[in-house]
Amino acid sequence: MLGTLGCVLSPSWVALAIFRFVLGLAVGGASAVVPVFLAEIAPSETRGRIVTRNEFMIVFGQFLAFVINAVIHNYWGSINGIWRVMLLVAVLPAFGLFFGMLRVPESPRWLVAKGRDREAHEVLKLIRSPKRADAELEEVRRLVEEDRRMVQMGWSAILHTRWIRRVVLIGVGIGVFSQFSGINVIMYYGTELLKTSGFSADSAIIANTLNGVASMIGVTLAVMITNRFRRRVMIILGFCLTTFFHVLVGLSAQFVPDEFAGKPYLILAFVALFVFSMQAFIGPLSWLLLSEMFPLRTRSFAMGFSVFMLWLANGLVTLGFLPVVTAIGVGPTFGIFALLGVIAIWFMVRHVPETSGKTLEAVEEEFRAQGE
Repeated sequence: MLGTLGCVLSPSWVALAIFRFVLGLAVGGASAVVPVFLAEIAPSETRGRIVTRNEFMIVFGQFLAFVINAVIHNYWGSINGIWRVMLLVAVLPAFGLFFGMLRVPESPRWLVAKGRDREAHEVLKLIRSPKRADAELEEVRRLVEEDRRMVQMGWSAILHTRWIRRVVLIGVGIGVFSQFSGINVIMYYGTELLKTSGFSADSAIIANTLNGVASMIGVTLAVMITNRFRRRVMIILGFCLTTFFHVLVGLSAQFVPDEFAGKPYLILAFVALFVFSMQAFIGPLSWLLLSEMFPLRTRSFAMGFSVFMLWLANGLVTLGFLPVVTAIGVGPTFGIFALLGVIAIWFMVRHVPETSGKTLEAVEEEFRAQGE
């Protein structure tokens, strides 16, 4: 709320940048905490659907932003400073989230780690049978006791414990490659990309809403099918599809003549298919896997570090996209994304574990056994 209102009222670009930084802290913190919280509170058989709903709501918010901005631009785009109104709309969900979170219980895993077993048991019973809550509480207690005997935390645990180091590096790889797919380039610069492809400025803003629609359809599909298919298979399939559409966008931009009237629409279609594939298979699965993989004693640190690397990769791609497009063009730029996609496919096949249908404690036990 503070960051949004500060951006709306900022008198200069310096003030705007400062409050955008505040928003960055908010988004970065939430992106690290929310998937882990949902994974820790959800039963194993519904964890995939519950965690991916977080991504669904993020994409839904992006879609609303596309639509609202297109409407505001279409009707009031000539008004000086109308961008402030566009930003002001974002304060509404911030209020809703703030008041809604006041009623949400604490993570049972966190409560057990802090010795508050009775409270943890009450939270577990909210969405589990009493018998199952008892069994899960005992499982969490056992791992917490094991972790307390291993006092290393944070960097020390990563540097000195082989299996923890491996799982953190896998988490970093998942986060970085999800951003190297270029999805946020489309979210941030979709309008600019479409203008470069041949759309007029006004048409590009309207056409960019198709990417929002593709995102919504993709993430809706993800919520519906995540619990029916293996996590690992879905994320590998996702990178195969996004890499394929990167190739098609690059070839269309590079070799279809500019005189061909349908060129902008062809590129738009392939970009929308890329966005659909990303939001159906990679975006939700990346956050889901990150929320499930890390051991309890280093979960907050490992998740935070992986998400830090994810946003660092996001920043590098965001900063580099427009200069690279200006220097070499849309076609070769998407060729680079395709090459990164091939590397991502190799990484996912070689290193990413399967976590579906397992409790968080069972996932930790498997990693621990593999590292011994």
